[in-house]
Amino acid sequence: MRIYVASSWRNQHYTAVVETLRNAGFDVYDFRNPGDGEEPFKWQYVGEDWLEWTPQQYREKLEHPRSVRQFGNDLKAMESCDACVLVLPCGRSAHTEAGWFAGRGKKVIVLIPERQEPELMYKLFDSVACSTEEIINFLRKTEE
Repeated sequence: MRIYVASSWRNQHYTAVVETLRNAGFDVYDFRNPGDGEEPFKWQYVGEDWLEWTPQQYREKLEHPRSVRQFGNDLKAMESCDACVLVLPCGRSAHTEAGWFAGRGKKVIVLIPERQEPELMYKLFDSVACSTEEIINFLRKTEE
């Protein structure tokens, strides 16, 4: 089973989740280390003033060659994956990715590794886990 781990660059749990899932035998896409000689995407590579962009500049930067390339890479990875693990806390992109998976009928597991503000709409997803062990158990049952 191929897993897409969606989260934030700032998430301190992300690396351990990727490693634990790989050690459990899953094929895991890691946006921080996309492979194939690809450099991970960061907005500062598109423009150092990225936090100062107007809405119009933001829209324009979505068409920057680096933005287009990374979007294509991530979408290709999403299409090749069977499930998404949404690792909290995370932001808009990760939630958009999880919604895409759910809309495609693919499994979505939300990992809540620490205290979070409650969110009712996580009930839309297939599972809410509090540990990577729970994720692994859920995914293995799904494979059967």
